[in-house]
Amino acid sequence: MQKKTVTTMTEDIFPQVVKWRRHLHQHPELSFEEYETSTFIEEQLHTFEGLEVTRPTKTSVVGRLKGLAGDGKTIAMRADIDALPIHEETGIDFESKTEGKMHACGHDGHTSVLLGTAKILSEMRKSLTGEFIFIFQHAEELPPGGAQEMVEAGVLEGVDCILGMHLWSHVPVGEIQITKGPMSAASDIFDITVKGKSGHASQPDGAIDALAIGSQIVSNLQQIVSRVLSPLDSAVVSCTRFHSGDAYNVIPDQAIIGGSVRTLSNEVREQIKVNLERISNSIAEAHGASAELSYEYGYDPVYNNIDLTTEVHKHLTNFFTDETIEEVPPVMGGEDFSAFSNIIPGCYIGIGALKERDGIFYPHHHPRFEINEKALKIGISYFVSTATFLSSQK
Repeated sequence: MQKKTVTTMTEDIFPQVVKWRRHLHQHPELSFEEYETSTFIEEQLHTFEGLEVTRPTKTSVVGRLKGLAGDGKTIAMRADIDALPIHEETGIDFESKTEGKMHACGHDGHTSVLLGTAKILSEMRKSLTGEFIFIFQHAEELPPGGAQEMVEAGVLEGVDCILGMHLWSHVPVGEIQITKGPMSAASDIFDITVKGKSGHASQPDGAIDALAIGSQIVSNLQQIVSRVLSPLDSAVVSCTRFHSGDAYNVIPDQAIIGGSVRTLSNEVREQIKVNLERISNSIAEAHGASAELSYEYGYDPVYNNIDLTTEVHKHLTNFFTDETIEEVPPVMGGEDFSAFSNIIPGCYIGIGALKERDGIFYPHHHPRFEINEKALKIGISYFVSTATFLSSQK
């Protein structure tokens, strides 16, 4: 598709996309609670010509558009629609109207971008080949996530590949980031419960100090990444919680350690889990205590299919001549887009949306998080141009 056509149509629809985004920003809903949000999306999609609209789950929406110019590939595009339990402090005119809830990760932008994409493609359907699936996914922020539910509901049936994107508040507008292979990390959590024997602080010899033992476990867990894993394997083990004892003069009989594990492969993920258990058990046993590991799997790593992503990268370089296309390393954050890309080839990119205020920008999940709405144009152009390009490939 010619860049001039996409650019013109994007400019034409941009004011409406901004209105959609600001409406969504004012009415945030948390994961698995996106009832008004999904209803709003469904209502907008029903105004576009040629779309078949379905509700695969209670709070998600899917639009399906068939091109009228012939057969081609079926391309899915995904936007996450949920907000976060954060009280907004931006002071903007369209600030959240719901106490303690905020679109602090840009999902309002993702949703409005995909609505704009669906609108443009519906207007072009006579010249399009293939089919286009618009996935408005609930509950990205809260494991087990909404993506897996949508996969189980069959939204990927007959789909050849899926595209996703994230607006990055720390990346300048006009920069597009792409990663081949692992793009984001598996995001797991763990708790280790150490059980010892309580005693008086003045008589430590009669106790088994769970706090002291837990401290040694925390210290030794740092050896997993630095000494157990290969230096070529990216991973993070962060102990972020430690609860033990209630009184100044009592040696506690229990300590609970909690933390996060981030890995770019499931093999390394399992290796870390085994070593968490081995280290905690060994240290506890050496001091006459016991330790129990509780490990909760989060999202899998997002894997950008090499062939698809290489093809998308080449297309973006040819299409976005005024923007910067940068190949970047993976991020260690988690994303449930992996539920889709585990099933079919996927490509998930980052789009710069930096908005500074007095030289300061605020990161994702911050009460003062903002995005530059100019980035919405790039998001629409990415989806429209890439989806039509891929649908026409034999």
